Amino acid sequence: MDISPQAPRILFAGTPTFAVPALSALIAADWNLVGVYTQPDRPAGRGRKTVSGPVKQVALDAGIPVLQPPTLKSAEALEQMQALSPDLMVVAAYGLILPATILACPRLGCINIHASLLPRWRGAAPIQRAIAAGDEYTGISIMHMEQGLDTGPIYATQRTRIGPRETGGSLHDRLAAIGAKLLLDSLPAICDQSATPQPQDHDAATYASKLDKREAMIDWRHSALEIDRQIRAFEPWPVAQTHCKGETLRIWEASPLALGARAVSEATDEADQTLPGTVLGSSSEGIEVATGDGVLRIECLQAPGKRPISAADYARAHGVDGILLG
Repeated sequence: MDISPQAPRILFAGTPTFAVPALSALIAADWNLVGVYTQPDRPAGRGRKTVSGPVKQVALDAGIPVLQPPTLKSAEALEQMQALSPDLMVVAAYGLILPATILACPRLGCINIHASLLPRWRGAAPIQRAIAAGDEYTGISIMHMEQGLDTGPIYATQRTRIGPRETGGSLHDRLAAIGAKLLLDSLPAICDQSATPQPQDHDAATYASKLDKREAMIDWRHSALEIDRQIRAFEPWPVAQTHCKGETLRIWEASPLALGARAVSEATDEADQTLPGTVLGSSSEGIEVATGDGVLRIECLQAPGKRPISAADYARAHGVDGILLG
């Protein structure tokens, strides 16, 4: 379809896989994309080869100009953007700070696809923090950007329930798809200025700090429910970990034992008399560990330099019954 000369001139800014569905949706819907901003290529992997982010490849495949400034704070970056005469900039997990001069450059400003129901979980890791906190719901917010951290008024939201076995990875992918659809639904009214963004309740704000590898170590004094949420939130990164016989195991899958079963009751009674982190036993279903409250069954784990395997296979090979993890 030919693009009308009067069609809004859209810039897109994003870098990782979360941003790909939104960019792909804009391309498929024939929005007038005049440029895509993404972070500079960087070394990655064991070989430290320079690689491009997922967004860059999508843009190149669609024939859209790609811009990769190391910062947007320079006069050169502003001049480059002004030359594109943008009406609106759509941002999704870009990773660079947008200074006031850049925020004001597009005629209609900049909007952000944020992976939470703002004002809850402003910041870098809203998906993982929502799971770790035990939130029942999360979602997507389309926000008009201002200089504060995710403080701008909201054009639209879409809520979704967090599944009982949801992981950081699975929720990331669902929210990316939800964000792409909500963007397309919201964009016409934003561009014709018939939509009025609603201010956030700043008193209700919570902060989703950036993930730190040091958070990955399991504290077995926490409850089985809390540790289960930690494991699910930190999959696929940084992956929850525990010490076992002098090595660090990555815990990929686990579940708190269901309350009410006789076997669970017996295990819980035993756990109450042992130190948190003690392996109560192992079976074909996994490795059962005492926690500060309840019992957690480890189901899939990974030893250093190895591939993930079932916890049952690991237990048979290493004899873990009775040892103290952590």
